Amino acid sequence: MKALQFKEFGSLDRLELVELPAPKPREGEVLVRVEAAAVNPSDVKNVQGRMLGTTLPRIPGRDFSGVVVDGPPSLVGKEVWGSGGDLGYTRDGSHAELLLLPANAVSEKPRNLSFAQAAAVGVAFTTAYTGLIQRAALRAGETVLVTGAAGGVGSAVLQLAHANGAKLIAVDRKPFRPENFPGLQLLGFINTTERELAGAAKELTAAHGVDVAFDCVGGVLFEQVLATLGHGGRQVAITSVGDRRVSFDLLDFYHRELSLYGVDSRSMSEAASAKLLDQLRPLFERGELAPPTIGSQRPIAEGRALFDLVARGGAGKAILLPSS
Repeated sequence: MKALQFKEFGSLDRLELVELPAPKPREGEVLVRVEAAAVNPSDVKNVQGRMLGTTLPRIPGRDFSGVVVDGPPSLVGKEVWGSGGDLGYTRDGSHAELLLLPANAVSEKPRNLSFAQAAAVGVAFTTAYTGLIQRAALRAGETVLVTGAAGGVGSAVLQLAHANGAKLIAVDRKPFRPENFPGLQLLGFINTTERELAGAAKELTAAHGVDVAFDCVGGVLFEQVLATLGHGGRQVAITSVGDRRVSFDLLDFYHRELSLYGVDSRSMSEAASAKLLDQLRPLFERGELAPPTIGSQRPIAEGRALFDLVARGGAGKAILLPSS
């Protein structure tokens, strides 16, 4: 089988197109013919050696969709999607023609999504669901502020919040286009290059502050995001761009009875990701959620070019088509 593989960390030139033996599933495993796989920023960082715990040599790739070609008879022929866990880190990932997985790591793909659309969902939506629904326990009618709203996780959070009856404030330093998400309505959009974040959020909430802040940026924005919360508010942190160390007023934090939650998508096993995708599938099939916008699709022979595009911050989701 053809695969993208790196044997040492460093520049993206370390990523090679190689020919490897086809994996053979054992009992309790499935072999998936990968029809589409997302290239996430974390995949780029993985090759560069910026993700801890990766063992070498390794095929990268966390998100996928495809067809089960070997394994339990009840699964063979099924169109599936999946994500998460140690894929691309300590287990070979989805940037290959074939992918070997535990049988409980695949979930039936939504009928209305193409393979490319399904492959674009994984990390973004499972991270959003974990932080917003499982950690912050969002309730209908609450106000949710999302930084990095134009990104994959940010836009997924907005969609999930909308589907759960929340009011929405999008925050970014680049344009956010709600028209890409039918039915999505915002209380407002805050461009952080033009307006002071906390003050703008208080204006949009009649000085109440937001109930949940989902921070997809961190770093220098962390304390500003914390200041947007109303009394008893909850903040979700998933990354820290730039400075990883932050500071805030601890007296203010406990006087306002705030809560802070950290979410690491890498801690979620493939099986746990599959269960979340099972829960999300009907929302996609009913049109309540839309997959991320796809910016570029390339065959596996052009895989390194696709990694370069993601490294440069190319718009839209980058999708590798291993079986093309």
